[in-house]
Amino acid sequence: MPEGHSVHRIARQFDRNFVGHLVCVSSPQGRFTEGASVLNGLRLVTAMAIGKQMFLRFENDHWLRVHLGIYGAWDFAGDISVDATIASADGRMGQTNQRGTSGGALAGGSAQRLVPGTDAADGDAEDSVASIGAPRRARHGLSAVRMAEHDTFSRSLAAFPPDPIGAVRVRLLTETAVADLRGPTVCELATPEGIQAVIDRLGPDPQNDTSERAEQTFVDRASRTARPIGVVLMDQSVISGIGNVYRAEMLFRAGINPHTPAKKITREQFHAFWVDWVYLLEVGVRLGQMMTMDNLAPTDYTAAMASRDDRHWVYKREGLPCRRCGTNIVVEEMAARKLYWCPQCQR
Repeated sequence: MPEGHSVHRIARQFDRNFVGHLVCVSSPQGRFTEGASVLNGLRLVTAMAIGKQMFLRFENDHWLRVHLGIYGAWDFAGDISVDATIASADGRMGQTNQRGTSGGALAGGSAQRLVPGTDAADGDAEDSVASIGAPRRARHGLSAVRMAEHDTFSRSLAAFPPDPIGAVRVRLLTETAVADLRGPTVCELATPEGIQAVIDRLGPDPQNDTSERAEQTFVDRASRTARPIGVVLMDQSVISGIGNVYRAEMLFRAGINPHTPAKKITREQFHAFWVDWVYLLEVGVRLGQMMTMDNLAPTDYTAAMASRDDRHWVYKREGLPCRRCGTNIVVEEMAARKLYWCPQCQR
């Protein structure tokens, strides 16, 4: 399932390339035909993300709410703004690219291409820009790509727009760009009141609010339960955007046992969690990678950007020695998700 940084990046993609434009909205799959007919031909006014949810506001106060869930993905084509990570993912956006941001892309060279018709390796889907959730088939490669943050690229297409591929729930099309959504958990037309009701149920998101009030809301909600802190950090009504990867990495960085009841966590420790999430989320949005290791040497940083194996402390490192103490990292199930942690460093 995508974590908060990736949904913010998708919202920014819409803000750069779709907001302010009249949008043709359709449902090639047919499951969103009624909603698409309401939005079709309207101007996109706002794109925003809160945690793992994205909200698109159109003219006349019509809203589209999208939650990608485990299997959802957005594919972009046409003239769209890219950075190195998006380019390496061949225009597909979601979670951090397990394939990594290529060294050439980081250096401003050509983006690494996905091979059309290939599948992601098992496990790559959990936090990948190239594939959200279950492995899915990669699509067309890119032509000339510039790697600056706000540069644009065009796909090598025989015609624009490209034909929809697969079960596209909704297609958003402007005169120059297209976005196809596949496999979301939620794709619904909503009223302003409905959107506000969803927002009211969500915990604070530091990409939107880093105030003391937002932090206090997190602390108040988290500290009143006896549930394990490893469960509470992934509760989107407590704090927005943290998923399986960030949960494991933040607990390790804090040196806290994931089984500790949340009500036994001190105010100082909760403050440290908040500060760390503010920092890690900003890094994730900026880089497009869940980079959770700090102060890396240049060669180590390049390796970390290129491969998940080099960018995390504990995630997906079960059976390997802890990078700090040498104890083997363990994996167990918590709240129906795999939890990775170090029994020595996280007592």
